Amino acid sequence: MSRPRIVIVGAGFAGYRAARVLSRLTRHKADVTLLNPTDYFLYLPLLPQVAAGILEPRRVTVSLTGTLPDVRLVLGEADAVDLDGNTVRYTGPEGDSGTLPYDRLILAAGSVNKLLPIPGVAEHAHGFRGLPEALYLRDHVTRQMELAASDPESRSTRCTFVVVGAGYTGTEVAAQGKLFTDSQVRGRPLRPRWLLLDIAERVLPELDEKLSRTADRVLRQRGVEVRMGTSVKEATHRGVLLTDGEFVDTRTLVWCVGVRPDPLAESLELPLEKGRLLVDPYLQVPGRPGLFAAGDAAAVPDLEKPGAYTPMTAQHAWRQGKAVAHNVAASLGLGERRVYRHRDLGFVVDLGGVKAAANPLGIPLSGVAAGAVTRGYHLAALPGNRVRVAADWLLDAVLPRQAVQLGLVRSWSVPLDTASPELARVPHGDGGSGPADSVQDADAAAHPEPPGPVRQSDLPEGHEPPPSSDAPAVHKRRPDDLAHPVPAKPASPEGDS
Repeated sequence: MSRPRIVIVGAGFAGYRAARVLSRLTRHKADVTLLNPTDYFLYLPLLPQVAAGILEPRRVTVSLTGTLPDVRLVLGEADAVDLDGNTVRYTGPEGDSGTLPYDRLILAAGSVNKLLPIPGVAEHAHGFRGLPEALYLRDHVTRQMELAASDPESRSTRCTFVVVGAGYTGTEVAAQGKLFTDSQVRGRPLRPRWLLLDIAERVLPELDEKLSRTADRVLRQRGVEVRMGTSVKEATHRGVLLTDGEFVDTRTLVWCVGVRPDPLAESLELPLEKGRLLVDPYLQVPGRPGLFAAGDAAAVPDLEKPGAYTPMTAQHAWRQGKAVAHNVAASLGLGERRVYRHRDLGFVVDLGGVKAAANPLGIPLSGVAAGAVTRGYHLAALPGNRVRVAADWLLDAVLPRQAVQLGLVRSWSVPLDTASPELARVPHGDGGSGPADSVQDADAAAHPEPPGPVRQSDLPEGHEPPPSSDAPAVHKRRPDDLAHPVPAKPASPEGDS
């Protein structure tokens, strides 16, 4: 008799933990397959430290094959799910397609950047949801500082950095970014300027007011211009027009306004809640016995707040991964089902250096104490690389940061409007001939080249170089996204899963 087949789509916080727990619970009594575009689990909360040059990129990645030895890894992006045929269709990293049959399916596809209908944002802003975007921002900020030092006319523009969204991600990006640029001044006539914008009334609006005040105070003391009740009205290659009428000259616009569920959830044509797949307290889709969902892709009832759904955060996704694993195993006769119930034990926000805001067990902390709690929490939560991360923190405390451009990720390869922020888009080396793969940008030839050693003769006929140092972002969606358009302005909260 063949063993039951369990397929998990996505290796974020929910998918990774579900795979790890299931491999232990089933003990070779089921075949567990994990479908993911990359071969690593990304610890998103530490991504701002990658962009700021504190941590090396591999420190925040955990090998899937190395930590999940009993789980079969399939590299690829899920394109469609046949609920009646019990199959998942996917596209591999080299353009090959495949199909995975299943008896139980866990949808943990996560989320992507949330877009708003603001002119120019999709073309000129970059998100912060994946490792390629963090590497791009690290190089871009370094390049702007270096160019500003040698070009007095554009110095002010290049030294101005605008971050939109004062939630977890935006607050940490602005806090870490200001320290990163200050470390690059080194006696040069540069004055880095960072702006943090949000339409909310305060920083970190989803958290306790004491944490919000602590973060606001640290940001302002550091020199970050915190502008609440203000956002971007229009973005251009020269800068951004704010809702208060001011035009800010800048070459950098970081979009951290929140996330929306992966478009795969909507393509199932099942009941949704703001783009998230509706599930019961057991994380099972009603009417579909073999279908489960967890993380940002699932609207999970909050049993602590009747009538509400759990927010899209890494903390919930991690715990939902464990719960869904137990319930899938129980559906196969291994153990008993359990409802998802979680009471928050506190939050931590790393503000760079020794500063942080934290409230473990409801006790508000700030300064060095909060910094120690925050880093201790991250070390405990990391599934791997703890020693390497701690070593990088120690080195950053005693040595100057290395501010160099690697040039590995270009502007057009990390578009804001993408269903796969974990993948950098790259063109074919054969000039565009041959079948497109999952990381090719089919429209790359029609867009300006990114900064770099590009000869004028290499550009297509009629193609003019961009007026700024960065090319506009390129839009690319999976084929199925075209058949199932995503609402332009979903009202889902911000998450970090």
